[in-house]
Amino acid sequence: MADEKKLKVSSEVKKERKSTTTAKKTVRRKKPAVSTKVKEKPKSPEAKEEKKVPKEEVVSEPGKDVKKEVPVQQPVAEPPVVSRHPPKRNPNPRRYSVDLSDIKPTTKYLSGLKGKRSIVGLTAYDAIMSKLISKAGVDFILVGDSVGTTLLGYDTTIPVTIDDMVYHTAAVRRGNPGCLVVADLPFGEASLSFDRLLDSARRLMQNGADAVKIEGGKDVADDIEKLVATGVPVMGHIGLLPQTVKAIGGYRKFGADRDEADNLYTDAISLEEAGCFAVIAEMMDERIATQLARQILPPLIGIGSGDQCDGQILVTHDLLGLTPSPLPSFVKPCATLGLDGLNALSGYVQNIRNRQLVRK
Repeated sequence: MADEKKLKVSSEVKKERKSTTTAKKTVRRKKPAVSTKVKEKPKSPEAKEEKKVPKEEVVSEPGKDVKKEVPVQQPVAEPPVVSRHPPKRNPNPRRYSVDLSDIKPTTKYLSGLKGKRSIVGLTAYDAIMSKLISKAGVDFILVGDSVGTTLLGYDTTIPVTIDDMVYHTAAVRRGNPGCLVVADLPFGEASLSFDRLLDSARRLMQNGADAVKIEGGKDVADDIEKLVATGVPVMGHIGLLPQTVKAIGGYRKFGADRDEADNLYTDAISLEEAGCFAVIAEMMDERIATQLARQILPPLIGIGSGDQCDGQILVTHDLLGLTPSPLPSFVKPCATLGLDGLNALSGYVQNIRNRQLVRK
C-alpha cells in the first residue's frame, strides 16, 4: 500500500511538473512583429529643395569594389503652355514717357508755370513736326518766322510775309497739337498802323494760332496793350531781334554794358505792363536774364540767354541736326538726322543704280 501511495504521489508530482512546464510554454508568447510603417516626420522646406542624388550600386569584383551609378528615372516634363496672346514687349528704353494730360493749350496755364517748373518750347512749321513735338511733351509750339532760314532758303527772316506765316500756322494746327500754338508776326507788321496789325493778328488766329508773338519792347508796348484789349494774347520778344539784324549789323549778345542792360529792363517792364503773358529773351547776357526772370511777373523764356530763365525755346531743326548751316554756339544737337538721312538716301540711290535690268 505504501508503495502504491508513493507511486501515486510521484505520478501526481510528474503531472504537476508537466502542467507547470506547459503553462510556462503557453505564457511565453512570441513578440508581435513590429510594423515597418513608421510615421514620417514632416519634411522641412530645406529638405524639399534638396536635389535627388542618383543611387550608387556596389559591384563586387575579385579584389575590388567598384561603384556603379544607377540612373534615376526623371519625371516627364509637361508640355509648355502656349498663350494665344504674345507677351507685351518692353517699351523702347530710348523713349521717354511724358504725362500729356497736365499740359493745357492756354496762355493762363503757361503763365502759371512760372516758379513751378521750367517751361519748354520748340518751333514747328508743318503738321508732321507739330505732332512729334506735341507728343514729346512741350508746353508750347512757336510757328516762328525762322521758317524763312530753316525751310524757305532765305538768309534772314526779313523776306517772310504774313501769307507765309498764315500758311504754316494752318499746317501746324492740322497736326492737332495738344499744347499752345504761338505764331510770329513777320517783319514790318508791328510797325504799320494798328488796323493792319490787328488784321494780321486776326488772320493768324483764325488759321490756328492761340496767340501771336511780336518782336520789340517799349516801342511796340502801346500797340500790344491795344491788341490784348481786343482779345489777342501776345508773347513779347526782347534782346536780339532777328527782324532787325540788318540794322544791328549781325547776330550778337545784348546786355553786356550798362546802357543795354537798362534798355532791356525797360523793355521787359513795358511788355509786362502791356499785358504780355510771356516774354522771350534771345541772346541776352546771362546775368541780366537771371535778374529779369526774378523781377518781372510773366515767364522769361530764354534762347541763348543762360539756364536761369523760366524756360527755354530752340529751333527744332537745329536741335535735331537738320540745319545745314553752322549752328549757334548755345545749341547742342540731340541727333544727327540730316547726316543719317543723307546716308539713307545715298544708299537707296546706289542700290537702284546698281540694279541689273533683265530684258526679254
